[in-house]
Amino acid sequence: MVRAFTAEPIDPAVVRRLLTAANRAPSAGFSQGYALLVLEQPDQLRPFWELLSFQNGDDDGSGPAWDPVIRAPLVIVPLSCKDIYLDRYAREDKGWTDRDEARWPVPYWHIDAGFMALLMLLAAVDEGLGALFFGIPPVLIGSFRNLFGVPEQYLPIGAVAIGHPDPAADRGGSSRVIKRLSLDELVHHGRW
Repeated sequence: MVRAFTAEPIDPAVVRRLLTAANRAPSAGFSQGYALLVLEQPDQLRPFWELLSFQNGDDDGSGPAWDPVIRAPLVIVPLSCKDIYLDRYAREDKGWTDRDEARWPVPYWHIDAGFMALLMLLAAVDEGLGALFFGIPPVLIGSFRNLFGVPEQYLPIGAVAIGHPDPAADRGGSSRVIKRLSLDELVHHGRW
C-alpha cells in the first residue's frame, strides 16, 4: 500500500485498463452485484477528501490524516449491492425460491466487490503506479451517497486511491511496525 502520491496525472488509457481489470472479478452466480464510482477530477476528489478529513476533525479538509494521500489523481470506490445477489439466487437456475440471506455463509456481495478492489491494486502495480485501499467510516456513508448520488442499495466497501508514488513523502503504515506472518504461522496443511 502506497500512502503518498505525486499530483502527476494518470493517462486515461491506464485508467481504462485498471477499470477493465476490475471488471474481470469473479462473481457468485455471475450476479455482478457491484459497481465502481470513479473520481478523477478535482471537483470530484476535493469533496471526497473533505468528507473524510472533516470526520477526523480536520477543519480545513486536508489534515495530516490524509496528506499526502490526497494528491492521488484517481480514487475508485467499489460498491456492493446485496439485492442483486439475493435476486439472482432466487432465480430458477439456482434452485432457491426466496431471497433468504440465511443461506449465505458470508456476504459474497462484499467479497466480490473486494475482488474488484484487489484486481485494481494488482493492475496499478503492473502499470507502475501505487495504490492504497482504505475504508469509508460507516457514519459517513449516508453523506457519501448524497454527495455522489449513489443509490441506497449500493454500499461502498472502501476506496482505492491510485497514483504515481512519492516515496520521499510516504510515512508508511502498519507493515512498518507489524511483521508479516511467516508461512509456518499462516498455512495449515491438511489439519489445523
